[in-house]
Amino acid sequence: MGLFDRFRRKPRPGVLRTASNQDTSHLEQWTRSRQGVEAYVEPKTTVTETTVVLVAHDGEWTRRRVASPDAARSFARKLGMPIYDAGIVGYPKRMRDYTARQKKLGNG
Repeated sequence: MGLFDRFRRKPRPGVLRTASNQDTSHLEQWTRSRQGVEAYVEPKTTVTETTVVLVAHDGEWTRRRVASPDAARSFARKLGMPIYDAGIVGYPKRMRDYTARQKKLGNG
């Protein structure tokens, strides 16, 4: 390998990971173990696939990949929770408050 070979190499494109059964299983278990859960769909970007953020009544949250926005809506409907488009309505204040509390406690 020459001194400048690494600069001439074309960058390898990133590999986007798609939603898995483990993602869906995590979301289901998380939802069933908390109260007042709402879903927020995040659109696909150049870096990540479509994701869904679940937010509980106290602001605790989790994020996982989903196959598509339609899959997220189907998931929310199946579990009887409201679903919102995060790009339109944003995230709830309780989620930001929870994250701030966790940072103060040194957990985030």
